[in-house]
Order: sequence, then structure tokens, then C-alpha cells
Amino acid sequence: FRAPGGPSGRSGHRMVACKRQLIIFGGFHESARDFIYYNDVYTFNLESFTWSKLAPAGMGPAPRSGCQMTPTPEGNIIIYGGYSKQRIKKDVDKGTLHTDMFLLKAEGAGKEEDRWSWSRLSPSGVKPTPRSGFSVAAAPNNRCLLFGGVHDEEEEESIEGDFFNDIYFYDIGKNRWFPAQLKGPKSERRKRRRGRQAEAEAAGEEELQLPPPQGPLEIIKEVVAEDGTVMTIKQLIPGAADKDGSGSEEEEEEEEGGALGQPVEPCPRSSAMVAVKHGVLYVYGGMFEVGDRQVTLSDLHSIDLHRMDGWKVLLHMDPKTQEWLEESESDEEEDDDDDVEGAEGGEEEEESSEEESEDEEGEQQHPAVQPGEAQAQYLARTEQHWLGLARSHMGPQAKDKKVLKVAHAMAKTFHEDAI
Repeated sequence: FRAPGGPSGRSGHRMVACKRQLIIFGGFHESARDFIYYNDVYTFNLESFTWSKLAPAGMGPAPRSGCQMTPTPEGNIIIYGGYSKQRIKKDVDKGTLHTDMFLLKAEGAGKEEDRWSWSRLSPSGVKPTPRSGFSVAAAPNNRCLLFGGVHDEEEEESIEGDFFNDIYFYDIGKNRWFPAQLKGPKSERRKRRRGRQAEAEAAGEEELQLPPPQGPLEIIKEVVAEDGTVMTIKQLIPGAADKDGSGSEEEEEEEEGGALGQPVEPCPRSSAMVAVKHGVLYVYGGMFEVGDRQVTLSDLHSIDLHRMDGWKVLLHMDPKTQEWLEESESDEEEDDDDDVEGAEGGEEEEESSEEESEDEEGEQQHPAVQPGEAQAQYLARTEQHWLGLARSHMGPQAKDKKVLKVAHAMAKTFHEDAI
């Protein structure tokens, strides 16, 4: 079966099902020499299996890819954000993170190409910070949600990525953005316990004055993979910073579920997959960057969007299972078909080279920790060794500041393991 009149080949576009048709917007096409971004809109009729290109009235979004596209109960479409780049001069491109918002409105009966119009939305509330690579899902109570993403900051010839793991809700009926607020798993139990305590107190006594809430406690954890790469993962302990001394330590520990040292939220990431079922949001996978390497994630988290009482870890990710697949210079010179074959056949080569490097590292003796030597003393004595090791793993393009941070983390880990 062939259906002429459809959109050109592209990626980064978005598609939603709306009534009896699919609606596709935007995207980009990139070749070895050039690229083009789109802002066109096509529909595919699920009854007649035919394509139509829409020509909505009004001023629509600028060309972009990776935007949020959400259908409304009335059959309209909401477009938010996205990314595009422009060629400034030869071999110099400038990226743009879009933060505008539009409504593609169905005007009623009539010809399909004439029944749509664009209008710009100006939502109230707190909008998400600029980002790309975020994930989108429909949420309960006539809302949609946005999770994670990355904001790339270009510095000279390098790109620094600031990754996110936050949730923003957009209320379709109220045209309002607001950030999700985690309540913490024990906040309600504490209130009930304090309520019983207050009732038991003698009349006339002053009510216990609680300190202002300080919010969740964020812990930065550095995990060193087998090849020496350091992954920095954020952990959130809901309500841990807001202890007021009421209740015993056993009660506090019991309410935490014994998971005080476990990560209770997904680490910041982009390009994750999300889905909502029975009011529960599920987040799987995605990626973040460590130095000049990308870490592909395989963990699964969930959170109840009605209660918002904390994340649950359904599947953990072991960073030591990561495989680093790197292209050689000869691979880059080959054509696309050879690249695919090289990627498929190069995995065993990469694994064998990793095993060799691991063997070499096993034979290599890191500077030993002397009896009673403090971490600061050990670092001062062996810093050049760890700097060299970090540089060899991160490559010559990595910034000195990042190499120094990784070197210190590696030395710290080795010192702790040796004690």
C-alpha cells in the first residue's frame, strides 16, 4: 500500500493521535554537508489511509525538533519548546533552545486543510528552564508532564551539558506550568504523630513551634567505573534536612525504610522514556555525560503522581556493566555502510581491548597508602599519578578542571578502599 503526499524523511519530529488521525509536526534532516529543520504539519487519516498537509492560519512555531506535542480533550494540539540550529558561517553552527508555546486549534467542520489555526500561548506559573531532550507524557487531572532533559552550554570548542531530573506539570485547562513538589514519604506520618502528641498535651500549653522546612537533602555521589571513569549521581533524601528531633531515631530510621543511603530519585538525564499508567509515572533509561563520554542508563523508576510521596527504584543500574564503544580514526574515514559493519563487528574488539587494559591496570601498581596516611596527605603525594591516569581515560580534549576533579575522585576512592 502506498500513500503519496506525506512528509519528507526526517527525525526529531513529533506525532500524536487525535480523534481519527495522526498529526505530525516538525523535525529535521541532516546530511554530511547540510541540515534543515521543519515546522510543517501533516495528518494521516486512519480511516482512508491518506496524507494531508495542513496550512493552519496564523503565525506558528519556528522550525524545530524535539518539542513537546500534546493533544487536548477538545481535539487541539499543544506545542512547547524544542531545538534548532542555524549555520552562522562555514563550519560554525548556533543552537537555539525554544521556550515558546503554541496551540494548534481545530476550528470545526470544513475542509481539513482549512480547519486549523495557530495561536501563541502565554501560560502562567513557573515554566521549565530551557532544555532539550526532555520526555513528555499525559498526566492525570487534564495535565501533561515534562521530565528531565539537558541544557548544553557551548564554551569555545567544547560543550558542557547541564542535565535535569525534575518534573514540570502543565495544566491544560488553566494554561499554567508548575514544578512538581515531592512531599517525602514520612511527612504525613509525622503530622499524624504530632497531632496525637498535641492532643495529649495539657490544655493551655503552647503548641510546638517547628522550624521552617528546609526541603529535601541532596547528596552528590561519585561512582568510579572499572575503567576509572567517574560518574556523578545526585541522590535525594526526602525530608532528611527537615528533622526537628521529634520521635526516636528508631522511628526515623523505620520510616525511611532503611534506604537512607540508596538513591531515591533518577539521576539527571536526557532522552529517557516515560509512561503513565493508573496515575503512576515510569521513567526508564536515558543518557548523561561524564567528561567526553556518554553513559547509557538502564534503570527504572516510578512515582505516584497523585501522592508525590517519593520515587521508587524498580531496577537499579550498575555502572560497572557499562561498555565504552569508541570509533577509531580508520572507522571515521570509512563510508556509512562500513561504519555499521564496524560498529557491529567492533564490539568484540572493544571488549578485548578493555580486557587487555584491565589486565594492564591490574598489573599496574597505584601508589600504596602508607599506614596512618590521611586522604589529603595521600592526594598531595600521588596527585601527578592520578592526573596522568585520569587524562589517559578522558582524552586530550577534556578540560583540565574536569581531569583534576576525576583524578581527585579516583585517588579518594583508592584511599578509601585501602583503609
